Amino acid sequence: MPAYGCQSMTAPLRRVLVRPPRAADLAAWREYGWRAEPDAAGITAEHEALCELLASAGAEVVLGKTAVDGNPDAIYAYDPALVADAGAVLLRPGKEGRLGEPDAIARDLEAAGVPVASRLDGEAAAEGGDTLWLDERTLLVGRGYRTNDAGIEALRRALPDVDVLWFDLPHLRGADEVLHLMSLISPLDRDLAVAYPPLMPVRLVELLAERGVRLIEVPDEEFQTMGPNVLALAPRVALAVEGNDETRRRMESAGVEVLVYRGPELSKGDGGPTCLTRPIHRAP
Repeated sequence: MPAYGCQSMTAPLRRVLVRPPRAADLAAWREYGWRAEPDAAGITAEHEALCELLASAGAEVVLGKTAVDGNPDAIYAYDPALVADAGAVLLRPGKEGRLGEPDAIARDLEAAGVPVASRLDGEAAAEGGDTLWLDERTLLVGRGYRTNDAGIEALRRALPDVDVLWFDLPHLRGADEVLHLMSLISPLDRDLAVAYPPLMPVRLVELLAERGVRLIEVPDEEFQTMGPNVLALAPRVALAVEGNDETRRRMESAGVEVLVYRGPELSKGDGGPTCLTRPIHRAP
């Protein structure tokens, strides 16, 4: 069996890389735009509980050990790389303070047996949170303040057998507050996703309807608390941050099994379960 390959968002999660928080990095929380100062003991305990939950769901949890000094955002392991069938595609974050993360995750991925297939450089910028696999041969990309035109073209070159479709993201609160494509939508199965349609690009809503993807709508009051940020552990099995009770009820009414974790400290940098994980291998 291969140790990597992840051109799906909803196939059973077999291996996943996470990056534990380091107390020394949390001091820079203001510079990185976190909403409040995280408690070092609390964030560590929450992360350990998250890892235990992932393992109990059947995933091998790989701990990223390469330090990214002074960067609290490094715990959001989804952003600096994609893991395609050919190996890792190292991205280039649009947030300047995160530019050291791709090299760090490359070392961790290679230690886990995942080769680097390609990397973005030059003026190209793209973050993992702006990418979403609709199926094994279709990658959706959000064009916003963290992912630019050059980054989208670089992804096309890195994934020549993949149809890369891009969508403009809304300005909302501007460049200083992150808004990724996956801030708006998370797949739950090949034909089901949880989403916040009021901010979704029209072309994306139309595409999903054409592909037969039903949307479970997040209520307005649960958008800011990351209601749309959900990690599929398997088809119609989801991991969500505790607290978005109405979104959870709507997912369960649609036949989705929902697991929750506590994340008040982990989420202070606006990161939910997708942000905190870099899936390495999904397979039936």
